[in-house]
Amino acid sequence: MFTDRAKVFIKSGDGGNGHVSFRRELYVPSGGPDGGDGGKGGDIIFEVDKGLNTLTDFRHVRKYVAESGKEGGKRRCHGANGNDLVIKVPEGTVVKDFESGKIITDMSGDNRREVVVRGGRGGLGNMHYATSTMQVPKYAQPGQPGQELWIQLELKVIADVGLVGFPNVGKSTLLSRVSNARPKIANYHFTTLNPHLGVVDLGDGNGFVMADIPGLIEGASDGAGLGHDFLRHIERTKMLLHVVDAASVEGRDPVSDIHSIMAELRAYNPSLLELPQAIAANKLDAVYEGDADSLKAIREEFEPLGIPVFGISAVSGEGVSALLHHLFEVLKTIDRTPKIFEKEFEIEYQADKSLPYTVERAEDGAFVVEGPRIDKMLGYTNLDSEKGFDFFQKFLKQNGILDDLEKAGIQEGDTVRMYGLEFDYYK
Repeated sequence: MFTDRAKVFIKSGDGGNGHVSFRRELYVPSGGPDGGDGGKGGDIIFEVDKGLNTLTDFRHVRKYVAESGKEGGKRRCHGANGNDLVIKVPEGTVVKDFESGKIITDMSGDNRREVVVRGGRGGLGNMHYATSTMQVPKYAQPGQPGQELWIQLELKVIADVGLVGFPNVGKSTLLSRVSNARPKIANYHFTTLNPHLGVVDLGDGNGFVMADIPGLIEGASDGAGLGHDFLRHIERTKMLLHVVDAASVEGRDPVSDIHSIMAELRAYNPSLLELPQAIAANKLDAVYEGDADSLKAIREEFEPLGIPVFGISAVSGEGVSALLHHLFEVLKTIDRTPKIFEKEFEIEYQADKSLPYTVERAEDGAFVVEGPRIDKMLGYTNLDSEKGFDFFQKFLKQNGILDDLEKAGIQEGDTVRMYGLEFDYYK
């Protein structure tokens, strides 16, 4: 089964939590905080692998998760960073956000390796939170969570010349004759399910890349058969070569076939017909005396439209050299820089709103809440005013402190103590 699209789940690694510990050494009775920082989570990285030409591997593995960072340690030890996860893809793979369909990155041209989602930052250890008023901080920062995303991978073949035509007209045979490609060839429809790329060497350092775009059928632009999958590959080509069966071996009319293929291209993306085009009237070796002169009919129909027609035999090689040199001369007149799809989607990273704090039960039954931002907030908030006290309550709720007090078992009327201030708890 041909695979040029795949839906996969990716997630970068979570950052490791900061550590809470205190220096404990002989003759140092009151050692300060020495909890280390957590390690950074691993990134998800996409990398071009020239040995790949399909997305088949992604049919079997659809979930990719990078390693999380490790928690910090005592004695200011930094937690180990999580390993990055490198995902190998064929050149020409476009990475899209699945939900919006917008392009995240195009793995083409000079873009050989790109970080698609970054790992979460590691949390700070309690050694960072010691102050003149809080010399024994019992809290550390949690690690930042990794980013997760459903993405769509789409492979768009990169070639100078794209061979288009109905199945069984000899595209694979032509490609195997003129290039180093060795596609599977058989006399039945849809024998080509994967696009094949070949390098055409004309000598003296001249040449170009030709792709056998899998056989189209009528209705392809509406999704019939594998139409959309196949048509997608034509978007990067610089020139189209229509291949038709001039001998009508299967009773098809070559003129009608070319018009049908053009109609499919127009329906899928009208700009495709603005590309330079040529026609290879194939299978002249199967044309016998007394047969209708289909080559003449093709020329009379399309050469007035500015589309040159070449009679060839991919089997015997007749006319192939003249065709190749014409294609090369046309390519010399156009920009052969691969088309790169621009980035449309920026991954939004969550702001680091993690709030290190502790909720503990004192010996007298009060609930003690401590943390650096709580200390700072109390310093600039006037709790004697209604507006200030309302701000204080919202702060506790939005940062999850009220939820943690309830988990710790607080009841209505219990005392909450924060940096010398005491409050009665009521819902």
